[in-house]
Amino acid sequence: MAAEGLAVILCEPQLGENIGAVARAMLNCGLTDLRLVDPRDGWPSEPARAAAAGADVVIDGARVFDTVEAAIADLHHVYATTARLRDMVKPVLSPDKAADRMIAEMAQGGRCGVLFGRERSGLTNDQVALADAAVTFPLNPGFTSLNLAQAVLLIGWEWRKRTAEPMPDEIVPAISTPATHGDMVHLFAHLEAELETGGFFHPPERRGHTIRNLRNLLTRANLTEQDVKTLHGVVAALVQSRKRGGGA
Repeated sequence: MAAEGLAVILCEPQLGENIGAVARAMLNCGLTDLRLVDPRDGWPSEPARAAAAGADVVIDGARVFDTVEAAIADLHHVYATTARLRDMVKPVLSPDKAADRMIAEMAQGGRCGVLFGRERSGLTNDQVALADAAVTFPLNPGFTSLNLAQAVLLIGWEWRKRTAEPMPDEIVPAISTPATHGDMVHLFAHLEAELETGGFFHPPERRGHTIRNLRNLLTRANLTEQDVKTLHGVVAALVQSRKRGGGA
């Protein structure tokens, strides 16, 4: 299902550059089925290829149709992106709910597509009437204008979130291997010796408590071998500065 993806149908797109930007957004989300209905400047389009920025698989596979009816003939479920329904009785979904519904439909063997209108005026009433449901973006009501690629990306991203491997909540690059307990003990000894020399442990009766706090702090940091080497260097530099009279 993820490999087949959604069909993206651009109805009467006006600029090749916008088609290319759509292709780029589609491939970002793993979508490749691009259908063009009566593109104003014709097809193929070198401006579209240039704007696609390497999404050639989408550009090369794009299919051109004379009518919306022909472009959606093989689809079981069609959604129309529109800011308003213009007095039509039709389900209206947000992009996330539409993606949930499309995933369920495709899991049952259905093929789904999403209609996008012309850059300047969007879909016509007749084009919207061909869809099973409408998709409206919950944007700032005072300014709902989106360019074509942005609209495709919003739909594609919702699809991508539901079909790609989930991303971890946090990724920490493996820059260095974790420090061993031996590395940590060596660091404790180095740091504590220099703090003792500098008179940090005051009053003396609090020394044990302060050392435990320092060790807990450094242990919680999950230091790497490189981190430990860096901290050794910091301590050594401070010691040299103190010996030169640069500070305690």
